[in-house]
Amino acid sequence: MQRIRLRYTKRGRLRFTSHRDFQRAFERALRRAEVPMAYSAGFTPHPRVSYANAAPTGTGSEAEYLEIALAEPRDPEKLRELLDESMPAGLDIIDAVEARTSGLADRLTASVWELRLDGVDPAEAERAVTAFLAAETVEVQRRTKNGMRTFDTRGAVVTLEALPAQVDRPLDHACAILRLVVRHLTPAVRPDDVLSGLRAVADLAPPVPSAVTRLAQGLFDEESGTVTDPLAPDREADTAAPQTAAVAADAKAPEGPAA
Repeated sequence: MQRIRLRYTKRGRLRFTSHRDFQRAFERALRRAEVPMAYSAGFTPHPRVSYANAAPTGTGSEAEYLEIALAEPRDPEKLRELLDESMPAGLDIIDAVEARTSGLADRLTASVWELRLDGVDPAEAERAVTAFLAAETVEVQRRTKNGMRTFDTRGAVVTLEALPAQVDRPLDHACAILRLVVRHLTPAVRPDDVLSGLRAVADLAPPVPSAVTRLAQGLFDEESGTVTDPLAPDREADTAAPQTAAVAADAKAPEGPAA
């Protein structure tokens, strides 16, 4: 059984699709592309697809991940092309690797988010960011299935910055851009929770809903302060595999006649 890991996007209006909507669209794409899926056992077999840390409904993303199991081996790149052609525009399959390591979900420990705040002056956003970072804790409330829950957002935020204003933007149209790195903790701290925290510490309240996009997710590197590509270990293992096989073949090859 071959396992393939895929990276996909949620762009434009497709950011409003729920995770269940995406699952339905993806399973239709698997059928249209005639992917030889492996199925679970039992009375109701279903395709073996594992989804990892999906973005909330309403947020865009450039870095969503899933893994599929195949009954027959396929070339990852050709499989990616077939699936991408079968998906709606905006739900794009942009990367594929053969799974040669374990623990993809364990490598999704942080996300890079970008928040577009229309109607907010960049200087006002900068002041709010400074106040948020200076606080030891920033508690917010969110309604869950078990009722209202209070939790700290500051501890999950590794970095938060207000980007410089765009020079080509009309002067009468204020817009602030925030970039943040958030650790995946329990309970999960979402971008809208950070906005609630900015409102709590600095009274920052965008007049219209913000446009939120996940730019990356993966393992957080403490030394560099960056979020690394979670598929990189599979690519490295895939590159090393042929070399290892060649070395093993040379070692087993019979020696030629002595000179």
